[in-house]
Amino acid sequence: MMDIAVIGLGFVGLTTALGLSEKGYRVHGYDADSLKMSSYRSGVVPFHEPGLKPALDRHINRGFILADRLEDAVRPAQVIFYCVGTPRGTDGSVDLTYILEATRQTLQAIDTTNFRVLTYKSTIPPGTVRDAIVPFIEELGFRAGRDVGVASNPEFLAEGRAWDDFINPDRIVIGTNDELSTRLLEQVYTRFDAPIHTVSPTTAEFIKYLSNTLLATLISFANEMAMLADQVGDIEIARAFKILHQDKRWSGAPAGMTGYVYPGCGFGGYCLPKDTEAMYMQGRTRGFDAQGLRHVLQVNERVKDFVVEKVAAETPASRTIGVLGLAFKPNSDDIRDTPTRAIIQRLLDRGYGNIIAYDPLANDVFDRTYHLPIAYAGSLREIAQAADVFVLLTAWDEFRRNRDLFAGKKVFDFRYCLS
Repeated sequence: MMDIAVIGLGFVGLTTALGLSEKGYRVHGYDADSLKMSSYRSGVVPFHEPGLKPALDRHINRGFILADRLEDAVRPAQVIFYCVGTPRGTDGSVDLTYILEATRQTLQAIDTTNFRVLTYKSTIPPGTVRDAIVPFIEELGFRAGRDVGVASNPEFLAEGRAWDDFINPDRIVIGTNDELSTRLLEQVYTRFDAPIHTVSPTTAEFIKYLSNTLLATLISFANEMAMLADQVGDIEIARAFKILHQDKRWSGAPAGMTGYVYPGCGFGGYCLPKDTEAMYMQGRTRGFDAQGLRHVLQVNERVKDFVVEKVAAETPASRTIGVLGLAFKPNSDDIRDTPTRAIIQRLLDRGYGNIIAYDPLANDVFDRTYHLPIAYAGSLREIAQAADVFVLLTAWDEFRRNRDLFAGKKVFDFRYCLS
């Protein structure tokens, strides 16, 4: 039986420890808070979370063993999960004090005879393992990836349903840089019926923040729109949002909302730019500055500058640039407010005079509408042969299916669709 340690037994840590016990592992738990430890020994969960009390009763002193000291928990363990607090610092950044102290105490208690994976389940900003934890470990004389493994394994637990979220996860993310750590953590999670995604530690950390910041953004969006509606007046706010939720893209339509919550080079077309700006101006005329909507419009412009800066930083102006995609979205010839127009114009302004473009449907309408001094290719193969560098701006399936045509040439994939 694999021995696992869980350091920090708050909301996340206790759920993790008891959930792993439920899956048949021997879990050694430790928390620096002696009152919390006494409470668990008495069979009491000092916070409300459905499912944890019965699980504690089932596993205490069986699969879940409370350690008197941190070193007693980590010494027998092959995998050590850190679930300690990462509080907000005075400047808004994350305070890593508790994470690093728990790591230090662990390394003081173990040697390099047995390989262990130090696994950070606490929420830590992207780059923390790479830039803070690994250097700290190596300063203490351990070689990351050789003496000990280092991994990020974020949790996706919602208060009020944490037990079910842990036992029946929708996905498991393992961030590692060495094969042995990957194998050990995959072994832990083979008892869970969920897809396992193995990525870099920084990617794993980023995924957790993607999840939380998206939820925060959605909440603030809803609140701002409700405030704007109040300014307009005569709007049934609750009914409006409940009817919004009936959009089939929320509940399983092809691509659904995932097609919108995915990076690209900006939104275009007839509706989104016009209606977002109109709604912002509707608030302005009533003395309400919808800052969220203003920032949406600003980011939609900034991302075009980002695209041009990335291309310019790596591409001499003498090169022939092949622009892949002119319509604002695939399976359409709509070029109204397409991001491609602004990006091409900004490249021309930067001195890129050799631009050739191709779109399966929109070549002619784009040329007639915008009259830009660029050339057009009649096929994907033609542009693949003519250009030195490619800038992909519309996620057509044709580009994905024929990516081998670009072999050996640089492709800036700003729709993130080729990987």
